[in-house]
Amino acid sequence: MTSKILVADDDASNRELLKEILQREGFEVVTASDGRHALQEFVRSRPDLVLTDVAMPYIDGFEVCRQIKGDPEKRLTPVVLITGLSAVEDRVRGIKAGADDFLSKPLERMELIARVHSLLNLKAYTDELERAEAVLFSLARSIEAKDPYTHGHCERMADCSAHLGERIGLNEEQIIALRRAGVVHDIGKVAVPDAILLKPGRLSENEWEVMRQHPLTGERICSPLKSFRLVLPIIRHHHEKLNGSGYPDCLKGDMIPMTARVLQIVDIFDALTTERPYKRALSAAEALTIMEDEVKRGWWDRDLFQQFQLEIKISPAKEVNGGRSVTACA
Repeated sequence: MTSKILVADDDASNRELLKEILQREGFEVVTASDGRHALQEFVRSRPDLVLTDVAMPYIDGFEVCRQIKGDPEKRLTPVVLITGLSAVEDRVRGIKAGADDFLSKPLERMELIARVHSLLNLKAYTDELERAEAVLFSLARSIEAKDPYTHGHCERMADCSAHLGERIGLNEEQIIALRRAGVVHDIGKVAVPDAILLKPGRLSENEWEVMRQHPLTGERICSPLKSFRLVLPIIRHHHEKLNGSGYPDCLKGDMIPMTARVLQIVDIFDALTTERPYKRALSAAEALTIMEDEVKRGWWDRDLFQQFQLEIKISPAKEVNGGRSVTACA
């Protein structure tokens, strides 16, 4: 496929020169005459690479870069700042805005082409990674779709876990890992027979032994993705308990990663407040009472549970989608 490049420059002659050079290399080129127009064109055309002048009216190139890189859905698009500024402070400002590269005026044609090809090759690898993640997410949602009682569980887990992580001060990488893990934490259930997964009553000990394998299976499924290095411990350990009575590794206390503890708190609350074939959906207050008892038994992190209580929005349950209860995070 032909790569698409967005060129933003308020000087028409510069735009046309860049457009001509890049089109000769076989690229599709779209242009913008100022920073505001550049952001609009980015949304419209979804380019594979952005070349933007720094000094532009309305919104300068630094801000164009900052806004693109500040959006999780856009930040992987390479942005190159073109500038006549040579001060170290200006370069630092560009780096802080998230720029992937710099080109100095006057532009040198061979350098421009080399850097564009290099960044587009990197973008191609990134796109492959995103496609692999999309496959995993689709698989996770297909497992969820087998059980009508867990509808929306993945999205609730992703959103609420991320919100709780932000509340307790986890860093950006950990928040992203929680969002991913919220979707794929139960992906290992693909290896659990439907007769066990959808059983309306209590599981036998043998059936439980099969179910307890799903965190390990999920970890194996996701382990080839290097971008999931912070997700894997969440998948593996989201059923551990602080007193060591959880599975699969019987970890205790601080041996359980904080991100896994965040997701497990949200997971337990969601399970309690969702209707299942063998139980009714509990109210938020009822669920919190049960979880408080479990905290006293040494299962969950007390400090984290207290932060979770502050995070959730306690309100009358909303009945949607055939009577299932939904509780939102603040």
